[in-house]
Order: sequence, then structure tokens, then C-alpha cells
Amino acid sequence: MIRKSSSKIPLDGGPNGSRRSPSERLVRDIRRATRKQYSAEEKIRIVLDGLRGEVTIGDLCRREGIAESLYYSWSKEFLEAGKRRLSGDTARAATTNEVKDLRREARELKEVVAEQALELRLLKKSMSEDGGEEA
Repeated sequence: MIRKSSSKIPLDGGPNGSRRSPSERLVRDIRRATRKQYSAEEKIRIVLDGLRGEVTIGDLCRREGIAESLYYSWSKEFLEAGKRRLSGDTARAATTNEVKDLRREARELKEVVAEQALELRLLKKSMSEDGGEEA
């Protein structure tokens, strides 16, 4: 009986010897690109539903279409953020409107400083032209 040796050369050149056709890779890439992105409010709602305990975490995750591991990572982030907030660590990311307001304020302050620097330069120039005499 003659045995054929099985070659373990990957067809797609993948590191794990995966034998995926180009169409399978395309489908995987499309699924990855069209994966649902959950907003912060949706994540909080899902985590709070799980914390209420009205349904099991498995049922909640199936209903929402997420993996249990994803739920538990959101839950951990949520609880750690609450802990930081309650312990007085109030550092947080600025909202878009806050950033816009701060940039506008910085621009206005720079204009004021520029105007004052110009006035100071003009006053010094006029003082040196007058011979340094004060009126």
C-alpha cells in the first residue's frame, strides 16, 4: 500500500497553514468591515441589563448578538470607570464642543496678546523718537 504524504503548505501563504480561498478571505474581510460598532450608550445599556440579572448573561449576549467575552470586557471597563469616578479621579476626555470652545478661546487670547505686543512696540518706538521725555 502506497501512502501519499500530505503537504502542509498553506494555499494562501497564511502563517497558520489556513487553506482559505480568495472568496473565503473576501467574505471574512467584508464581515470584519461591516461588523456592528456599538455606541457608548448601547454598551452601557447592555451592561446594565446584565447587572440587573433579569436574564442570564448568555441569553443577553445571544439577544444582542455579542460574545460573552465582549460583554465581560465592557462590564469590567464600566465598573472600573465608575470606581475611578467615585474615587475622585475626574480626568476625562473633552467633548467635541468643549474642544472647539477651547480652541476658539485660545485663538482670541492669542489675538489679544498680539495686539498688546504691537501696542507696546509702538509705544517704545514713539518714546525713543521723542528722546525719552515723558509728557
